[in-house]
Amino acid sequence: MLPEITPQQMKERLDQQEPLQLIDVREPQEWEICNLGGQLIPLADLPKQAANLDKDKTTVLICHHGFRSAQALMFLQQRHGFTNLLNLKGGVHAWAQEVDPNFPVY
Repeated sequence: MLPEITPQQMKERLDQQEPLQLIDVREPQEWEICNLGGQLIPLADLPKQAANLDKDKTTVLICHHGFRSAQALMFLQQRHGFTNLLNLKGGVHAWAQEVDPNFPVY
């Protein structure tokens, strides 16, 4: 089973200033429309950038609807031994629907 975090759970953890490592695996043009902060690493670039990530921090992987971030999560688990990963369920689209109605959607 894929470890997930709902948008509301992530908001609560961010509000509590929990040190989450946010990795957005969308493309730069998507990031420009809307983002939740963190670091932009497009899915295709993840193999080259994985070594730069902090394995000790809880890492939330983010994309538009949660599919690419799920792929990224499995890649980091299987190929790089990450154990502290969460997929943002529903991606930034769900964030806009469930947490912030003013958040841009596309």
